[in-house]
Amino acid sequence: MPSRLRRTGRRRYNAPMSTVPPSARPAQPDAAHVLQLAVSALDIETSALQAAARRLREGPAGAALVEAVSLILAARGRVVVMGMGKSGHVGRKIAATLASTGTPALFVHPAEASHGDLGMVREVDVVLAISNSGESEELTRIMPVLRRLGVPVVVMTGGLHSTLARHADIVIDSSVEKEACPLNLAPTASTTVQLALGDALAVALLDARGFRAEDFARSHPGGALGRRLLTTVADVMRAGDAAPAVPLAADFSTVMREMSAKGLGATVVVDEAGRAVGIFTDGDLRRLLERGADLRSQTAATLMHPHPWTIRPDALAADAARLMEEHRINSVAVTDADGLLLGALNTHDLMLAKVI
Repeated sequence: MPSRLRRTGRRRYNAPMSTVPPSARPAQPDAAHVLQLAVSALDIETSALQAAARRLREGPAGAALVEAVSLILAARGRVVVMGMGKSGHVGRKIAATLASTGTPALFVHPAEASHGDLGMVREVDVVLAISNSGESEELTRIMPVLRRLGVPVVVMTGGLHSTLARHADIVIDSSVEKEACPLNLAPTASTTVQLALGDALAVALLDARGFRAEDFARSHPGGALGRRLLTTVADVMRAGDAAPAVPLAADFSTVMREMSAKGLGATVVVDEAGRAVGIFTDGDLRRLLERGADLRSQTAATLMHPHPWTIRPDALAADAARLMEEHRINSVAVTDADGLLLGALNTHDLMLAKVI
């Protein structure tokens, strides 16, 4: 009697069949051909950027950019950047760059604008619409509404006679001779030029606003840039009893105990008024031992290097790092304007603060 088959609950997995026709499946790439295409793409995009720069220098495109900068500087609101597809991705980056360099900006998706997000745009704003063709339907659909609101519109496009260009107050020419794509279809050179023109606009605006490194740091407090530009010596130094210090008359044993207890790899030597007059480091100790010097009779005054390098507490921690690097030292005393010792720090302190 044949055995009865039991269902085990397991299902056979059948891998999905490829939807890519055999003729379209990639063969092993030819290295020379790959490099040829890669270099060609860079050459095409470089030429497109150079052509855009020439237009700014020699043609009406330069006047349009200057006019756009003046319009944005005079605006009481924000720059509202819009774009579809790849131009939208570029627009998001341009909005982020503007916002981080002193020009309030945001990105609004054109399709979402038609369904309520247009309420984010006010008459005090400036719209920057980006489209290579100038015929993006989602953008052209909202242009009449923006005109009725009285919102000034700057259009960045390669279609200088397009629908968007006709609705614009200012047209920034982003045209390219051809795309880097071998099919001349995928947005490549055109998006590179858009991105570069957005950077050009941001750079001109930040300079006109007198935007400084300190301002940039305030908008980047969480990153490495913010740490370098905002962290001061006072934030990272060892202050008070944590700072190693001995008087001029301290004997060798006292100097060594202070260095060991504070773990800075050095101790500052101070006079009776508390001014930093010298420093003694682990390196100094090693060199004395190598020479066979008798250290038992030495005092801080005879051991120290006079006139130590010092820094103020309100200086940037990055400046302390540069000072140590330039003079090949590992620690530095922190003093006030009168030379009074306030603290000390070393390279390890700067590393812990992620300044270096």
